[in-house]
Amino acid sequence: MNHYFKSVIPVIESNYNKFTTVEKSIADFFINNQKKADFSAKTVASKLFVSEASLSRFAQKCGYRGYREFIYQYEKNFVEKKETMAGNTLMILNAYQELLNSSYSLVDEKQIERIGNYLNKAKKVLVCGKGSSGLAAKEMEIRFMRIGADVDSITDLMRMRAVFQDEDSLVFGFSIGGQKEEIIFLLKEAKKRGAKTILFTANNRDDYKEFCTEVVLVPSLLHLNHGNVISPQFPILIMTDIIYSYYVERDETKKKILHERTLQA
Repeated sequence: MNHYFKSVIPVIESNYNKFTTVEKSIADFFINNQKKADFSAKTVASKLFVSEASLSRFAQKCGYRGYREFIYQYEKNFVEKKETMAGNTLMILNAYQELLNSSYSLVDEKQIERIGNYLNKAKKVLVCGKGSSGLAAKEMEIRFMRIGADVDSITDLMRMRAVFQDEDSLVFGFSIGGQKEEIIFLLKEAKKRGAKTILFTANNRDDYKEFCTEVVLVPSLLHLNHGNVISPQFPILIMTDIIYSYYVERDETKKKILHERTLQA
């Protein structure tokens, strides 16, 4: 049985920094609300002391045609949703389920296919990250290296490595907040030198388009219950696994043979 549904919460979170002060108050309401209620524009506008026009602009910044379409999707959050869960184990598992639902809501399969094409064409692949994101970068290197991809991961000396990127390069940058200076620098410089650049982040900003071929949105842990005990790299690993599955599918027999040989070695 499929337990996943398209939630608007990760979409709100990924666009949060684009909002005005008024729009952020609207975003906070929908992110923190736990109960099904009257979400008509008139009622919500009155409750939040904002105009109905502000609700409409907020919905459009989230990628919807208007408030009515937004609220139709938002109300799906309350379908078959359990009200309470007891015990730390269940709460943690529920948090992971929320992350999976958020990933399902954010994933763009056409984008994943494009990234698979970039991987097939690239002669060299560089993956960079700091801290927990650096661990995810190393995991990606190991997984893709075992099926024949020329992948290298780095956690430092990013400014230096930027010099060696060119039109044959594909550069991945992992930064949940999207503000790691070294990673942004590497992506900008690599893009200038003709490389394809891909940023994994939970923060959707318009200026990323200037130096990123693709921006892959991943769930944020910011508003997640028990987010402080969830591995920060987990959202990145989910998207990496999805890309991996698409990449393997391109030449499945050959890549499975390579994978088996690495196991034997």
